[in-house]
Amino acid sequence: MLRTSGRDSIPLPGARVILHRLGRGAQGPVDSVLADRSGRFRFRFRPDTSAVYLLSARYAGIEYFSPPVHLNPERPDTLLAIVVSDTSSRAPVELVGRHLVVGSARRDGSRPALELLVLRNRSDRTRVAPDSTTPTWAVSLPVGSIGLEVQQGDYSPDAVVRRGGRLALMAAVAPGEKQIVVEYVLPAGLDRVEVPMEQGAEAVNVLVADPGARVEGPGLAPADTQRIEGRTYRHWSGAVPAGATIRIRLPRAGPVPEWLLPAMVAALAAALLGAAGWAALRGRATRPGRTPAGATRPAPALAGAPGPPPAPAADALVTRLAELDLRYAGRRAEVAPEEWAGYEAERARLKAELAAALAGPPRPA
Repeated sequence: MLRTSGRDSIPLPGARVILHRLGRGAQGPVDSVLADRSGRFRFRFRPDTSAVYLLSARYAGIEYFSPPVHLNPERPDTLLAIVVSDTSSRAPVELVGRHLVVGSARRDGSRPALELLVLRNRSDRTRVAPDSTTPTWAVSLPVGSIGLEVQQGDYSPDAVVRRGGRLALMAAVAPGEKQIVVEYVLPAGLDRVEVPMEQGAEAVNVLVADPGARVEGPGLAPADTQRIEGRTYRHWSGAVPAGATIRIRLPRAGPVPEWLLPAMVAALAAALLGAAGWAALRGRATRPGRTPAGATRPAPALAGAPGPPPAPAADALVTRLAELDLRYAGRRAEVAPEEWAGYEAERARLKAELAAALAGPPRPA
């Protein structure tokens, strides 16, 4: 157990650490221990290799989670650490990445939009809201957009809400990077979309399915197009300064079959993350499941620098994750609770395998 202190970390003795199991049939706490004077702790258990295990600890009212526990008994996970921090309502949170994907028009003329927001807390304190009604962080959504559905990311649907034209985060932001993934709708007839950037971002990507679309904004330039599911998506990228506005001009386009939309959005998001947000994907890959509202997960290191290209095994795992999400994402109300629990457990297992693949060979004992 460690607590951040400036650019260093110090042991946190006496903290209660909980071992969690995420499996197909059951999930929940398995055991708990108290950290010793040096902040060390140890669990002895017989793992179910079909499940994912992770640790949590509560500090200053915030729940912190670890990456998945390595389950090879010959190479125990002796270097796994939970890093917690003191809280502050003034810790700075910046927007470092904003990646927007606009799909083709539906039959009714509306367009689905998927957005990945990457936040960074450079301080040694967890950012919390000053009161229960004020968001921890907020950003303007595209003018005229409607609805908001939270997808798999670092926060639960209860922690990310829409307030008028803004997205409001109602949960803590620990030091390091966090990702928010949301979907919303651009209504029919909205052919000029404005995205206010009151906060600048060093990495901005806009992908639009319509071949006649145009995107303008300070710092943005055309990039390589993406061809997915037989369709070409135009791509703009760059660093956008604070106070700028991104303008998207959408032509009148013919509708596409409703069944094709989820595939296009999922595949396009995977392409965007693979080409421009691999660091963000690496950060998400180590965090199985969603964080409860009001909780957060620490990032042990900043993920600002892009990592190496994924290995073939990681490629296959990313594909399997995309296929699984394509089958279940957005269908929770339609799926039986047992089947949905199985989906979440399988997704957590794949993400744990992906984390291990990205981390490289197991550490020596």
